Amino acid sequence: MAEKKLTKKDVIRAYFDWIMFALSCQNMERMEAPALVRMMARVIHKLYDDVEEKKKVLLRHTHFFNTQPLIGSMIPGIVLGMEEQKANDSNISEEMIIGVKAALMGPFAGIGDSLMVGTYIPILLSIALGLSGESGSLLGPIFYAVAYLGVMFPLTWFLFNTGYKTGLTAAQSILSGGVKDKINKAINIVGLTVVGAISAQYVKAKIGLIYSSGQMQVDLLKSLEGIFPSLIPMLLTLLSWYLMDKKNMKIGTVFSHICNYGCGSNIHENTGTLTMR
Repeated sequence: MAEKKLTKKDVIRAYFDWIMFALSCQNMERMEAPALVRMMARVIHKLYDDVEEKKKVLLRHTHFFNTQPLIGSMIPGIVLGMEEQKANDSNISEEMIIGVKAALMGPFAGIGDSLMVGTYIPILLSIALGLSGESGSLLGPIFYAVAYLGVMFPLTWFLFNTGYKTGLTAAQSILSGGVKDKINKAINIVGLTVVGAISAQYVKAKIGLIYSSGQMQVDLLKSLEGIFPSLIPMLLTLLSWYLMDKKNMKIGTVFSHICNYGCGSNIHENTGTLTMR
């Protein structure tokens, strides 16, 4: 029997089917499985001639599948390579393909959510917001679109193609040997740095307290800024983190307390009662 082999054009077509349909045709019952079915449906005629075999392939990819679609693009690549090997009468079973998907989707979802959603996208947004600023310049959204797509397409293609060529070897090298823990630690450091930079740039807070003694008046906020710039925004950020992380307070409740305190302080300031003597 002639060897069943996918061409590079078939692999590229499968990649675009995954990356374009992973989040556009999902549902709560099967999540991203419809994208896998579409991916296989476009190349299945290269692997099988029998209609019943084609039905079996599509049916086993209708099972629930959910991962982070960018970093997790290695999994569809691995699946594509395994399906190609199975079509050539290898020892790969149907249960093995289903098991590989189920075993990998969770770890790759954790890495992808931390790296892309929790770190990379906030960094790009903070830079884009700084470029647009109060002027509303289009430079910000243009920068975001170019930077996001310029990294997303090469990265996801590399992961998908690596998964197709190397199979489970690539996934094992990432998930074993402490590589995953090192990636998570690096992501946490970068994420905390980004949160600190964003807080210093965008969190604004004024205490409105003025110390008066005779003709002398001292603005306490200006004095604090001279000693420790952005001290009040930093304390406000740490207080918000403490209330949400240690006291399990919801973010809406924290915002409500901050708004109530700000409104109350403004009322007192208008009546002049915040002046200290």
